[in-house]
Amino acid sequence: MASIEEIGQPVIPALQQATHATLTALAVRLESLGLTASEQNVLAVFADRQAHSVGELAAATGTKASTLTSVLDRLERKGHAERDVDDSDRRSVIISLTPAGQLAANAVLSAMTSLERSALASVSRQQLSGFFAVTAALTRESR
Repeated sequence: MASIEEIGQPVIPALQQATHATLTALAVRLESLGLTASEQNVLAVFADRQAHSVGELAAATGTKASTLTSVLDRLERKGHAERDVDDSDRRSVIISLTPAGQLAANAVLSAMTSLERSALASVSRQQLSGFFAVTAALTRESR
């Protein structure tokens, strides 16, 4: 196991810096859509074109369900999402995208994919695997 002393810099501040730089780059690429980072995050989950429960969206985005509610409210007001009762469990709500929402989700996915391809062009598979190992470890520790 590597230590911070061996690496020469702490991991979490580097991850935060990369996150902020990524959010800024996406904001520029998606400026015309007027979406917050949280809204972009939720729309990216809909790349599969399937409806999702609030719980599924919360898990996929790493967001608390209570926080997600306000994000979904905004997406609904913007005409991107709609809530429906789950026919298989009338106590549950299913979120789906409107046609405008699917267009926005496609734009978000395209911007993310383009940024990722450009940024990772010089990163090896081994380095990328290491990154995922670090993020998985931080996610586990945070739960």
